[in-house]
Amino acid sequence: MSVIEIPLQIPRRLASADPLLLAPVAVLLAFSVVMVFSAAIGTHGGIGGGAAVLVKHLFGIVLALSLGVAAACAPLDLWQRASRCLLGMGAALLALILIPGIGHEVNGSTRWLDLGLFNFQPSELIKVLTVLFLADHFVRHASAMDSFQNCILIPAAVIGSIGVLLLLEPDLGCTAVIMMVTLGMMFLAGTPLRYIFGAIAVAVCAVAVLIATAEYRLDRVSSFMDPWADPYGSGFQLVQALIALGSGEWFGVGLGASVQKLFYLPHASNDFLIAVVGEELGLVGVAALLCLYGLVLWRVFNLASRAAAAKAYFGARLAQGIGLLLIVQVMFHFAVNLGLVPTKGLNLPLMSYGGSSMLINGLAFGLLISIEHSLSKGRVGAR
Repeated sequence: MSVIEIPLQIPRRLASADPLLLAPVAVLLAFSVVMVFSAAIGTHGGIGGGAAVLVKHLFGIVLALSLGVAAACAPLDLWQRASRCLLGMGAALLALILIPGIGHEVNGSTRWLDLGLFNFQPSELIKVLTVLFLADHFVRHASAMDSFQNCILIPAAVIGSIGVLLLLEPDLGCTAVIMMVTLGMMFLAGTPLRYIFGAIAVAVCAVAVLIATAEYRLDRVSSFMDPWADPYGSGFQLVQALIALGSGEWFGVGLGASVQKLFYLPHASNDFLIAVVGEELGLVGVAALLCLYGLVLWRVFNLASRAAAAKAYFGARLAQGIGLLLIVQVMFHFAVNLGLVPTKGLNLPLMSYGGSSMLINGLAFGLLISIEHSLSKGRVGAR
């Protein structure tokens, strides 16, 4: 496809998109604009500071939509052919930010590249590139899914290498997300359960060792077990999130009326956004948000089912992987805010403030549109 043909492809590609998928995504993006602005008012110095954050958030959404359109216009078989090269490029970016003077450090973690207009986080990109790689890998070896090498050894070597680079940042949260998505894709691809249980055991042991060998991770686990033991220290974030959610009760204190976002709740516009939603809109608002995510996930896995029925196996595996990535991130975000897992910064997809996360959301949903278009035209192969 030439550069001149791309603008002509855009209306066709978007016309083939599932309206029941686009509608909740659009509502979530609109909802994110409102809630990010509301949360930012309390943490960025009033309306003026909130407006600055809002402008950046809108800029991120525009970039995400642009990337999504570009991804949707690229043929799906091109994404499949390029999947291994793209993962290699993503790994190179993870290695690049570890070079002194190149990576941008925030709060002791080196996760960002300074691109001028914004700081880009390669770990967000690597999530989708990993899904692309695994979708291609499991389709290529679909006839040998009982092989330990194809099912476990190769994916473990690749994902393990990515995990090492992520842990050097350090970013255990992203590593855990990728591990869980990988296990889910292995199961859906037909990997024997004995291999999966073995992989789970190894992953649990690895996480336990990583926690035990880092003092700050041990502190997070101890504060998770009893955040009220040190409510102004290691348990501060979780305590404030729980207070916010408890204050909202059924219908919330009102949009914009959150008290906890007023310099009590850290990272209110990204890592703890659902706590602000719960305080301002109550359990009803949180339930409505979950319904929107449920609708998105229904359509994503419906797309995967239709692709599999059409023997478009790469599209099916890719849609499953994107759906799993969305599920895991939403679950982690809610679990952290509810105190169900140790505190770890993870954005809420399509909602939280953060240019890198929003940009990669656009890429993921652009890939889904590409799958839908390929199905409508019968162009997806069954390789």
